[in-house]
Amino acid sequence: MSEAGGCRGCGSPVPQRTPWSLVAATTALCLVSATSVWTAGAEPMSREEKQKLGNQVLEMFDHAYGNYMEHAYPADELMPLTCRGRVRGQEPSRGDVDDALGKFSLTLIDSLDTLVVLNKTKEFEDAVRKVLRDVNLDNDVVVSVFETNIRVLGGLLGGHSLAIMLKEKGEYMQWYNDELLQMAKQLGYRLLPAFNTTSGLPYPRINLKFGIRKPEARTGTETDTCTACAGTLILEFAALSRFTGATIFEEYARKALDFLWEKRQRSSNLVGVTINIHTGDWVRKDSGVGAGIDSYYEYLLKAYVLLGDYSFLERFNTHYDAIMRYISQPPLLLDVHIHKPMLNARTWMDALLAFFPGLQVLKGDIRPAIETHEMLYQVIKKHNFLPEAFTTDFRVHWAQHPLRPEFAESTYFLYKATGDPYYLEVGKTLIENLNKYARVPCGFAAMKDVRTGSHEDRMDSFFLAEMFKYLYLLFADKEDIIFDIEDYIFTTEAHLLPLWLSTTNQNISKKNTTSEYTELDDSNFDWTCPNTQILFPNDPLYAQSIREPLKNVVDKSCPRGIIRVREESFRSGAKPPLRARDFMATNPEHLEILKKMGVSLIHLKDGRVQLVQHAIQAASSIDAEDGLRFMQEMIELSSQQQKEQQLPPRAVQIVSHPFFGRVVLTAGPAQFGPDLSKHKETRGFVASSKPYNGCSELTNPEAVVGKIALIKRGQCMFAEKARNIQNAGAIGGIVIDDNEGSSSDTAPLFQMAGDGKETDDIKIPMLFLFSKEGSIILDAIREYEEVEVLLSDKAKDRDSEMENEDQPSPENDSQNQGAERMTSSSHEVDLVDQESSEESSLNSHPESLSPADTDNAASPSPSEQTSTPTENPETTSHDGECIDLDNQLQEQSDTEEDASPNVSWGKKGQPIDSILADWNEDIEAFEMMEKDEL
Repeated sequence: MSEAGGCRGCGSPVPQRTPWSLVAATTALCLVSATSVWTAGAEPMSREEKQKLGNQVLEMFDHAYGNYMEHAYPADELMPLTCRGRVRGQEPSRGDVDDALGKFSLTLIDSLDTLVVLNKTKEFEDAVRKVLRDVNLDNDVVVSVFETNIRVLGGLLGGHSLAIMLKEKGEYMQWYNDELLQMAKQLGYRLLPAFNTTSGLPYPRINLKFGIRKPEARTGTETDTCTACAGTLILEFAALSRFTGATIFEEYARKALDFLWEKRQRSSNLVGVTINIHTGDWVRKDSGVGAGIDSYYEYLLKAYVLLGDYSFLERFNTHYDAIMRYISQPPLLLDVHIHKPMLNARTWMDALLAFFPGLQVLKGDIRPAIETHEMLYQVIKKHNFLPEAFTTDFRVHWAQHPLRPEFAESTYFLYKATGDPYYLEVGKTLIENLNKYARVPCGFAAMKDVRTGSHEDRMDSFFLAEMFKYLYLLFADKEDIIFDIEDYIFTTEAHLLPLWLSTTNQNISKKNTTSEYTELDDSNFDWTCPNTQILFPNDPLYAQSIREPLKNVVDKSCPRGIIRVREESFRSGAKPPLRARDFMATNPEHLEILKKMGVSLIHLKDGRVQLVQHAIQAASSIDAEDGLRFMQEMIELSSQQQKEQQLPPRAVQIVSHPFFGRVVLTAGPAQFGPDLSKHKETRGFVASSKPYNGCSELTNPEAVVGKIALIKRGQCMFAEKARNIQNAGAIGGIVIDDNEGSSSDTAPLFQMAGDGKETDDIKIPMLFLFSKEGSIILDAIREYEEVEVLLSDKAKDRDSEMENEDQPSPENDSQNQGAERMTSSSHEVDLVDQESSEESSLNSHPESLSPADTDNAASPSPSEQTSTPTENPETTSHDGECIDLDNQLQEQSDTEEDASPNVSWGKKGQPIDSILADWNEDIEAFEMMEKDEL
């Protein structure tokens, strides 16, 4: 799905804001300047071995193509296990997969230009004659507009492009008179009714004979289409217009792209996966670079290359910036929500994103291309093929592999950009795996399960259209190809369109919806490529140094093997990896573990704290993997915190003798149970629960029934503690911090969050006291046995009875004054450098930056802080993975254990309606994703 022409390795292919009238002339220059840069990075492959591998690719193609022609033609595809053709309606339906089949000899048309690339010109001529003689495009069958465009229309146009090239050379195709182009034009007109929508987005399906909406059409009732389905038309439709002079095709494709651009999410500049073709509303609001969106981004950049319309480049650059900001977590590419792009929408990736490194090469962004490609290669080495989907810890999510070519595509373009022979070895591995695991007597069979090696009776047309083309070009030298491949651009199906179309039939009405720009004269520019040293530092081992940290990210025994090794090490006394929920920034042991994982803690000048990961600095590949997981957990904790509502502080007032309400302790609220600002305060005597942590059924229910139970923080969720004391008959609960020395006069407000489940069953109030305040109650119990307290939203006036009691001792006065100071304290401790804080000592509180046990914690009200840090944490990975802890750690609390007693979290509260709306939106999105299939 990438680009054959253009300046692949260049950071800026040609000077910006210029027409592409000379792009064909500059294409070869760019490629030559970028090759052979890396010969020192690996042992070069000999000319003889490259020829041998190229010949092997030719033999493999002959095996696949020959069996299709012998056993399947004129059917659309070959069924390699049963050695027969797949004909629509004669085989059990496979659902949407069958929408690519239109009874138009799909595999033959899709393979036309592959025959020329592989120097099979005689076979190409014979194939063209068969297409002209046998193929009908007016069959009564409902087909995918997207698949028909990229495979059939693209195949006809690619065949036409190379047919006229061969005719000009004077040896082959001398009889050819644009017959393939006429077929392509006929097909184009048959697809046009799909665009009969108010938005200009096409229907996803059309009947080739009856079009849309007619009763006999059996289609036209659909309301949704994928972004790639509507946004992957411009190359084929524009080429058809440029070849024929019929501008209508390019106009329709442009209108669809313009509409998608207008409907992007403006704050994130991302697009969703599925859109309503009538209203333009996003149906699926997750965004990534894989299935459903992939080729939309690809065609924006390539439309600029082929058509010279700068607005397409502006759009691509805008989207690309958003992708690298939100989706890219090198080497991973994870889907996010378009409205909340810091929130990952899934924990797995699909195989179609393997095209993206190739597109990044065209963009000129080489480093992340190398990283993602290497990660994918490690997955392939583990499973022999790239599973249709795999998780962020590289487990199989969907086990199928329909012989997709995207990884081979990216391998080819990385080799052409870097000249690194490493990628020749990668291609060699692909060839070996195909022959060893997918080859069957009648062709090559898709993998039904990469884990078991079982086959599926399927050989898709794209396997011949793309896989063999990219593999052959990978090993071919320039003299091995009968035409200059640099004069063409690859479509997403690897069909070849000539770059000279950029200057042909340009009478297209263009709607510039991006911005105004000035068309500059060609003579103003020197048409040369940037120096490759700009792209590749002087170190000849640059690409290798990027790949090296990722070599073992997917171990041959991973994940089960690594888990097994770790389990054994745990039994032998080694500690498990540090989890984000347990991290304490003042714990030297934790900081040492971070260092081992390649993670650094950075104190910024403005008082914020960031985590940065460099996988190359990790002690081992396993440590690097642990570091990546740790950073991902921090991101997840951050995103979840945004949903929590902020609550003001509460009060615990000791009302029994000899305190009589004079001692008021500042308490943290709970985000479950009754709201003390709306309900009557709770008054009662206190009693310690057994067990003291409250994490199991109480063994002393008679002691706490009708009383306010005291429980210790730690070892389970706050909500679980509340349920246990409630079941024992308690009328309220006070959780006392187990972090000795913590105090409300030096720490920000602490809130107790729920356990992520429904907490409406909790009917008793719960408050949190730091260690110092809790010890006041515990000391009172030891001295006076019976201690009565009042749980409320604020301190109450003392009873008249209390006023008549004996005067309190000086000691109690002192306690009372201290308590009053705590009540009025603003708790203004942010995440600051310990050395710069004069009023508090973070060292005195081991949990000063994050939780260390398994209770949930939440953040304080904004009124409790002097400043609100930025809410835009940075996140990348491996090459500078960075998390703004001032933002991220504050958001830890709603899914993690207890929050730090002295972190000023700095998140503003949200109205409950807004929070519920966000949750509902997330739930709907995740439900849609669970139902989604590639």
